[in-house]
Amino acid sequence: MQALTEAQIRESFTNITELELERMTLPGLHEIVWEDREFLGWRDVHAIHRGYIVYWRAGRPIGLLIKAAGSHTRPGISAMCTLCRTPRPGVQVTLFTAPRAGQAGIDGSTVGTYICSDLGCSNLIRIVPPKSAMQPDPDALIAARAEGLTTRLESFTQSVLRVG
Repeated sequence: MQALTEAQIRESFTNITELELERMTLPGLHEIVWEDREFLGWRDVHAIHRGYIVYWRAGRPIGLLIKAAGSHTRPGISAMCTLCRTPRPGVQVTLFTAPRAGQAGIDGSTVGTYICSDLGCSNLIRIVPPKSAMQPDPDALIAARAEGLTTRLESFTQSVLRVG
C-alpha cells in the first residue's frame, strides 16, 4: 500500500458526518509499515465501537467509517473474517456495519460484514506455513491472499457506496 498523510486520510471518507470526522483519532502514521498492508484499519481509542478503513481505490484513497456491534460471539465458537478469510475464535471477529454513503446513510441505511476485531487482516494474511513440497511458494500464497482480500474489500465498499 502507498503511504497516506493525515490530510489524505481525513479527505478520503465517504460515509461520515463532519462531527464524526472532527472527533476521529488517527493511528501513529509514522509506525506503519505501508508495504505490508492492503488497507489501513484502526479502532478509535476514544470511541471503542468506531473503526476506520482507508485504502487506495482507482488511484485515490477512500475511507469507510465502520461501527462494531455491541455483542460478541459466545466463547468457544469459531468465526471467519469476511475480508481475510482467516478462521479465528469468535471473540476475535466482530460484526461491523458501515453507514451507506449519502442520504441513505443519513437515513440510517447500513451494510454489515464480519471483520477481524482488531482490523489486522493485512498481518494475518502474511502468516504462512513453512515452505514444503505440499505448500506453495510463500510469496505466491501471500500475493493470492492479498488479491482476495482486496477484491472482498472492494465488494464491501461497493455496497457502502451503492445508492438505493
